[in-house]
Amino acid sequence: METVVDNIAGYDYGANELATSPVTMKDLDLLKQTITIDSDDQKYLRMAGDVLEAQTESIVNMWRGVISSMPHLAYYFKNEAGKTDEQYKQKVKERFKQWIMDLCYKPYDQDWLNYQHEIGLRHMSAKKNKTDDADAPAYIPMRYVIAFAAVVNDSIKPFMAKNGHSLGVIEKMHKAWCKAVLLHVTLWTRAYCDNEW
Repeated sequence: METVVDNIAGYDYGANELATSPVTMKDLDLLKQTITIDSDDQKYLRMAGDVLEAQTESIVNMWRGVISSMPHLAYYFKNEAGKTDEQYKQKVKERFKQWIMDLCYKPYDQDWLNYQHEIGLRHMSAKKNKTDDADAPAYIPMRYVIAFAAVVNDSIKPFMAKNGHSLGVIEKMHKAWCKAVLLHVTLWTRAYCDNEW
């Protein structure tokens, strides 16, 4: 059976070639405790995934609209001449759509942990541009990776409201989503940091 990995360029989730995350499963467990992610949140994340799956194109287009409207963010898809690398942008978009589904459905196991480290590496000079042979700046500053989480969290609730769930359920899905985004982004920052992470 064909898998999503076959369909999305550069989507290497679970690949043996990926580095093992320097974050241990014990570290992850403590981080989950700190963010207070629990089985209830996991349930509401899966519900959110069921609602968001058919909307990933619209969601990512909206996020991309925010990026495009801010020259200091759009810069990271452009070459030295200021021309956008459209192929790179399209490939990243497909992985961004898949990330929404992964956030909602994937278990927090070693493969998931390794892929979060890989995503972090692909935002910094270690691997940015290499996966897609892109012509763009060598890294995205960590401050923008963290700060953009506000857009990702603030903008998602209207999409969660499109399947007729009650306001209470939508709030629980949104709360779980925000915790999960924080967990992901926190793990991505590990690639930027040395011993004091």
